[in-house]
Amino acid sequence: MTDEKNYYLGTHDAEIRRLGLQHRVWRPHVLDAWRRAGITTGSTVIDAGAGPGYASLDLAEIVEEPGKVVALERSDRFLQSLTTAAKARGLGNIEPRSCDLVTDEITQTNVDAIWIRWVFAFLSDPIAVLEKLSNAIRPGGVFVIHEYMDWGTLNWTPGHPALTDFVNVTIREWRGSGGEPDIAVQLLPMLSKVGLRLKETRPIIHAVRPSNYVWRWPATFIPNHARDLAKSGVVTDAWATDVIKALEAAEANGDTVMTTPLVMEIIAEKI
Repeated sequence: MTDEKNYYLGTHDAEIRRLGLQHRVWRPHVLDAWRRAGITTGSTVIDAGAGPGYASLDLAEIVEEPGKVVALERSDRFLQSLTTAAKARGLGNIEPRSCDLVTDEITQTNVDAIWIRWVFAFLSDPIAVLEKLSNAIRPGGVFVIHEYMDWGTLNWTPGHPALTDFVNVTIREWRGSGGEPDIAVQLLPMLSKVGLRLKETRPIIHAVRPSNYVWRWPATFIPNHARDLAKSGVVTDAWATDVIKALEAAEANGDTVMTTPLVMEIIAEKI
């Protein structure tokens, strides 16, 4: 049984809901990346670190049968969520597999594509996992990655000191837990060393006001994470309350502009 507490952001119901909203915000970018990468009907795709499986469900509908999605995830809670959702949507071409990307072997080989999003940023040895996954792709297959390039671009105009401090504390604690929020900086130069050729890369960043749906992506993360930081003793309850009030003030001002964390989209081909 997986120790769900090992997840930096947890696997509880609130996190599953937040991941669903996150996927809805990013879905247009994701679908476009898959299309440009050549994922299509009949493809066999690994969804690495699938979480509750929102991307797996979309991929399964794209590849159809006999195409297949192998969803690799170490959380039993997330796997159960995916299994339930796949059954409800009548999708029989998803194969959920309990797999820790760090410690377990990747038994699926010769796949057409691998999709991974915001997983490397939480790993203590991301390059080893990059190489392990690369070995599962057939020559000419593709590796599609969405990872943070600069998490510090999360900002608000006009500024709010409590929110700025939240960004700085989150980055510090993230690194303290063994992860790296700006992991794309390390991934890009390593692609060629693990048998991958860079085909395309593009930065993705949004500048939005509170009325824009993209605003909900960080806005659902910040209060939950501020409270979690307080529960863990990293900050005080008063600090978390100040962060939440600052976010509410930013949202109340319709002229506020928020810039989101910079994400790097990477599409690479197996040599």
